[in-house]
This record gives sequence, structure tokens and C-alpha cells, in this order.
Amino acid sequence: MTTHVRHDAASADDASFVLDVRDLPTYGYGHRSLMWWSTMGLMLIEGTVFAIGVMTYFYLRGVASQWPMAARPPELLWGTLNTIVLIVSLVPNQLAKRAAEREDIVRTRWWLVVCLLLALVFLVVRAYEFAALHVSWYTNAYGSVVWLLLGLHTTHLITDTVDTAVLAVLLFTGPMEGKRFVDVSENAVYWYFVVLSWLPIYAVIYGAPRY
Repeated sequence: MTTHVRHDAASADDASFVLDVRDLPTYGYGHRSLMWWSTMGLMLIEGTVFAIGVMTYFYLRGVASQWPMAARPPELLWGTLNTIVLIVSLVPNQLAKRAAEREDIVRTRWWLVVCLLLALVFLVVRAYEFAALHVSWYTNAYGSVVWLLLGLHTTHLITDTVDTAVLAVLLFTGPMEGKRFVDVSENAVYWYFVVLSWLPIYAVIYGAPRY
């Protein structure tokens, strides 16, 4: 009898610690989302890779007797045009993020389409950038490190463009789930990284050979 009473008392104590979480939301935005933390970690890792690439550039410049090596500095036109495109893209990116967090499906869809179009424009112009570097990746150390920096950023841009395209298709075809709005919001955060990481790389590729 004593054992049974103690067991019932223990069960009652355990029950007092049980939480009913059925009414809690299944997704959240910002730091309340696991996807947000994953995106932050990804940007930290990729930012470190960019920093290593930039340090490599200046190390090679420091030991070279001539810089650029046997080449003219890259043309400013295409890189500057792409920088303008990226800065302009911040506007629809922010509007898509805001619409997603308000769960406005119509505005989210169309602002995401605008973001996708600007990303495609950037990729087209990026092809002209590579052609205007005046050096091949295999020519010398200068060519290799410049192509490395531009190639790294292009890889990130292609990745985000594909992600944006997939999200746009999902938003238009459905079925629509709340977590899709979270995906759009985090995609916008990553686009900020793509844009902001380009600014120092632009300064290195186009400014450093001229000063």
C-alpha cells in the first residue's frame, strides 16, 4: 500500500512539470528560427573564406615586384555596373523580407520575382566582368587570385539565385506553408551577405591594382 501511494505521489509531481505546447507556433522569424542560426553560421564560415582570399591577394602583392603582373588593371565599367545592380537589389530584397514576415503571399511572390530578375542581370554582367579582367586564371599568381575572389563571389551568387528561383516556384505553385515565409526571410538575410561581401572584394579587385 505504501509503495502504491508513493508511486501516485510521484506521478502527480511529474504531471506538474508537463507543458501543453500544442498551441505554440511551429515556426518563427529571426533568432527564433533554427534556419536563422544556420544562416548566421553559414555566413560566418563563408566570410572567413573571403577574408582568407583577400589576405592571399595582399600577401602576393607584397612579395611581387610588379602588380598587377604582366596585365592591365581590370576595367571599371562592368564591376561598377554590377555593384550598382547589387545595391539596387537591396530594395526589393527588403520588401520581399518584410512581406514574408507579414505573410503577405501576393507581395512576397512578386518582390521575390523582382529579386530573381536582378540576380540574373547580375550574373549576365558578371560574365563581362571575367572577360574584362585582362588576365586568365592560369597566367600568373595575380590572375589566379583575382579569378579566385571573383569566382568565390560568383559561386555564392549562383547558389542564392537558384535558391530564390526555387522559392519563387514554390510560392506560385504551392501548397503554401508558413515555413515558406521563413525561407524567404532567411533568403533575404543571405542576400544581404552576398551584397555586403562584394563591396570589399570590389575594392580589392578594382581599387588595389590602381593604388
